[in-house]
Amino acid sequence: MLDLVVVLRAEDAVLDFLSVLTDPDGDGVREGEAPREIRVLCCDTGQWIALPPDGTPYDRLELLAPHLRAPDAPAASPGPKVLAALLTGAAEGRPARIWTHSPADNRRSRGRLGRDVAAAAHGLPVHHAVGYSPYLQFVSDEDRPLGRALVAAKLGFVNRHCGPLLSSDSPEFMVYTARVPATERFFAAGDPREREGLFALLASLDEEAATVADPWEFDSSAYERSRLDATTAWVARHRLPGDGPLVEVGACEGALTARLAAKGYAVDATEPNPLFRDRLTARTETVPEGVRVHPYDLAELADRSREPGLAGTAYLLIEMLYYGQDPALLDDLPTDLVLLALEPATLDERVRPWLAATSRWETVEETVLVAPALEPVCGGRAYLSKRGSVGLALRRTEPTTRDS
Repeated sequence: MLDLVVVLRAEDAVLDFLSVLTDPDGDGVREGEAPREIRVLCCDTGQWIALPPDGTPYDRLELLAPHLRAPDAPAASPGPKVLAALLTGAAEGRPARIWTHSPADNRRSRGRLGRDVAAAAHGLPVHHAVGYSPYLQFVSDEDRPLGRALVAAKLGFVNRHCGPLLSSDSPEFMVYTARVPATERFFAAGDPREREGLFALLASLDEEAATVADPWEFDSSAYERSRLDATTAWVARHRLPGDGPLVEVGACEGALTARLAAKGYAVDATEPNPLFRDRLTARTETVPEGVRVHPYDLAELADRSREPGLAGTAYLLIEMLYYGQDPALLDDLPTDLVLLALEPATLDERVRPWLAATSRWETVEETVLVAPALEPVCGGRAYLSKRGSVGLALRRTEPTTRDS
């Protein structure tokens, strides 16, 4: 059996896969058994490093040291096609298994590589290291506690060879306590939907979240369904279907839009991401008289050059002010009522200070739409804390700047 360890940079093999480099089966080397052959692929250089079957852990790790690079050296996944060729060439038709990063590693460069390796494996078994994942708790398939000798070997390698990484301020490449596990944990994501879901879930606020449908599980999560149902009922307390159209900003794939349309609301749903917008359009095409889809983001909706814009009886900003938008953009929306919902910490950090400093809006209602909860994600492979949602109904106290 050949063990192929595919990492972004040489230090990753030591930090997350030391137990594989020294004891691939995790059960010690049995008497009379030939040690396994191990090869490490460093994707930043495209080089395979063959580790000898004999020798001490120290000797093996020292073979990786010459391949370490500076923190700012370019490093990225070469993509599934290149990886498939590299893996096929290394295996040479022999039985092999692959070890690589998790698609949900918070270091996006590693997460992307883990996803690409699994897509390129062509039937070879793939084991993902849990790696660095401060927001998710994983249900792993195999946990390997390192003994004191191996921990000492790992720390010794870091201290001898990773000085620039210990002092780096790069969130992708810096090395500190949480990124040097004393227990290495692994899982096998055999279902492509599971690994793609893990990757998209951790994409969170960037464009890659849209690479899979329903990345935040709005349609399958009990928590999210409860939040959306509560939000729909909250909207109904402030505006009835006959009062006029609603403008939903950042409608994503239409989980809330569809609920509002089913209640008889006319909705102008805006979504700038083209992948999400296509799914939004497909989901709402059965109610063509009630929903219109637009490509605008919040800044475009507030831009005076778009006069008269989308004049709704209320604007809905539901769980979307996480992307650095300035709350003062609300001043230029052509409406007197904004229904805004966010998790409590973001509300306190970004919205309440703005409200305290402005005289143009007043809070006419504050309500808890859903309480925090712990919930499994990605088919139960992991779980995380959902932080709750608080709704603010904001009424304008001064005329809109479009009218002044």
